[in-house]
Amino acid sequence: MSEQIESIKQLGILAGNRNLPFVVVEQARKAGVEKIVAVGFVGETDPALANLVDDFVWIKVGQLNKMIRALTDRGIRQCVMAGQIAPSNLYQVRPDLRGIMTLMRLKKRNAHTIFGAIGEELAKDGVTLISAVPWLTPVMPGENFHAGAKVSSQTRDDALYGFEIAKAISKLEIGQTVVVKEGTTLAVEGWEGTDACIARGAELSGGKGAVVVKVARLNHDMRFDIPCVGLKTIENCRGKGICAVAFEAHKTLLLDQPDVCALAKKLGISLMSLSEADLRKTPEN
Repeated sequence: MSEQIESIKQLGILAGNRNLPFVVVEQARKAGVEKIVAVGFVGETDPALANLVDDFVWIKVGQLNKMIRALTDRGIRQCVMAGQIAPSNLYQVRPDLRGIMTLMRLKKRNAHTIFGAIGEELAKDGVTLISAVPWLTPVMPGENFHAGAKVSSQTRDDALYGFEIAKAISKLEIGQTVVVKEGTTLAVEGWEGTDACIARGAELSGGKGAVVVKVARLNHDMRFDIPCVGLKTIENCRGKGICAVAFEAHKTLLLDQPDVCALAKKLGISLMSLSEADLRKTPEN
């Protein structure tokens, strides 16, 4: 962990849904962060998070000025984003005036442009949006990680093929997850998210042998979005013919790792990490 991160004693968290905000709080506390202020989004953030932080503020998605004031009024100068906001909420949002002006400046509206613009607005008020990765490296597996069922040669071939496809679509800002089977792309993640992509791919797989692959995009800005695999990911594969879930090494959070690995083993699903180096290896290697 860098000296800059180690020096941070006060931290703001823009907390989305699921359990990543809880993991960030846990790891930041372990690293010596003394004061944590969380901003929760109505309909997204788990209210239980309020019990683990020093101060908690509820806002609605789109209340940009209120979000920034929640941090600045409490003396927070560094913050992280953790957790998702449902894509449907981003289209149903009723932004405040500052939010409207920020959105109007954007020619393209995707996760990185929107969150990048939010980061710029935070900076105007003296708050730096930083990456949570330095706190989260303990839960980001490296190369050659494997858990669950044994990986067959067909499954590994499909995982490597899917890795290439997922990397390609991520460059186009389409998505970061694909479902493949026997060298065929069954589903590509769009705005609807990973869960829906898995469901579509599983439906087309004939109920057997599909592989889910999740990667980080080229030059992925980890301040805004960290690829995650967790219990819900594996649960969404239950009984749908998904035989493996592959993810990018060093760039993916494996949340609730002991429980995830146990569930993958129980369901007969292979769980593995892949990297660019794996693509360069010949079959003989």
